[in-house]
Amino acid sequence: MVDERAVERFLYKEARLADENRLDEWLALWADDPDATYWVPCNKDDVDPRRELSIIYDNRDRLNLRIERLKTGMAWTQEPPSRMRRLIANIEVEEGQGDEIIACANFHITELRVNTGLENIWVGRTEHRLRPEAGSFRIVFKKVMLVNNDEEMSQLSFLI
Repeated sequence: MVDERAVERFLYKEARLADENRLDEWLALWADDPDATYWVPCNKDDVDPRRELSIIYDNRDRLNLRIERLKTGMAWTQEPPSRMRRLIANIEVEEGQGDEIIACANFHITELRVNTGLENIWVGRTEHRLRPEAGSFRIVFKKVMLVNNDEEMSQLSFLI
């Protein structure tokens, strides 16, 4: 039996850590698995990311590199880091394969680029595959389906 409330709390925590730019703590939510995947499709929500363009398609090693780059101060669009707040809603939880749990939710992110005053709105749906571990969960897969993933967009250089 899946504890839906625990899954919801986990998704809220992940969102808060990303919003607060607590990158190491956010990364610690991920499974230490080389096949863990962070994916933001481009043009359509369901494509083969090995054959078609994606906005982001990172395995665990590339995700580590993305976080390290954001922490260097050399990711110019995130220096200083954007101020963000996200809303998570319509959470649906179901059992996945083996012990995995699938959690899908809608999101709305407001991003303020501090240097420019530019405000971006990001809206979409996420799919998380979570593995229970030590009384909580670890992310083994996260797919972010942006509503505007087939339109021109500003640089996406933060954790969505």
